[in-house]
Amino acid sequence: MNFLGHVVRFVVSAIVLMIVGFIVPQFSVGGFWSALFLALVIAALGWIIEGIFGKHVSPFGRGIVGFLASAAVIWIAQFIVGGVSVTVLGAILAALVIGIIDLFIPVSTPYEAGRSQRDH
Repeated sequence: MNFLGHVVRFVVSAIVLMIVGFIVPQFSVGGFWSALFLALVIAALGWIIEGIFGKHVSPFGRGIVGFLASAAVIWIAQFIVGGVSVTVLGAILAALVIGIIDLFIPVSTPYEAGRSQRDH
């Protein structure tokens, strides 16, 4: 994936996070820049978790473990990004909504994107 592809992916992720902020109670994002930084932090934390524990434990993995990892990453990211407020229930609901949106707008994970570039 080239640089422009990454930029588009993070902008789309930020827009999705803003939409989730409107839909999910107990999950709020201050604005577009907070949502964009939140998308970057979530991707970085997800990449770290996936690199250490493997695909099935990552926030991008499918199943209950991936879902819970996604909720934990969203909850932890609020402490890194200003303008974001999330409760534990809000993180769980946000992970659910983001997972549903991901069914319709799938994106490759940062770990897969980096690995596929090394393979070529």
